[in-house]
Amino acid sequence: MAARAMHITGMITPVDLRTPARRSVAGITPEFYFQKTIDNSRLLKVADPRRKREIRMFSTSVATLFLLIMVYAWQHFGALQSGYQIEIQKSQRDDLVERNRAFKLEEASLRDPGRIDELAQQMGLKLRQPGQVFRMDADTPSGSQVIAQVSTVAVIPAQ
Repeated sequence: MAARAMHITGMITPVDLRTPARRSVAGITPEFYFQKTIDNSRLLKVADPRRKREIRMFSTSVATLFLLIMVYAWQHFGALQSGYQIEIQKSQRDDLVERNRAFKLEEASLRDPGRIDELAQQMGLKLRQPGQVFRMDADTPSGSQVIAQVSTVAVIPAQ
């Protein structure tokens, strides 16, 4: 049992002593493995064109699949975003329709002739008397409309 108490440190690593297949008949024989560094810097890697072609095809396939997935995701999220924008615009349209209805009701209540007459009487305004309104363009014959009128232009010479 002295071998179980033995501690070996450093580059030497003891093998597990509890494995029964490694024990010798006469007693416990410790096995040691030594670490050996191998220098592979002088080795050359041989190019395999078939393996290179397989890797290129695999990479192209993965890149194409990735591209297709990204295009699908872009379209999908674009459609979702468009749907959200449509819903926002529908709610804005509904708000504007409601405001338009309220404005039309307010306009109808403000254009009420009875209300206008009542406000005019409160302000002290009276109905117009016959002959009180004069037309400013009296030089045109009645019934004919003036489409355009020429006026003289004064030109001031530059100094």
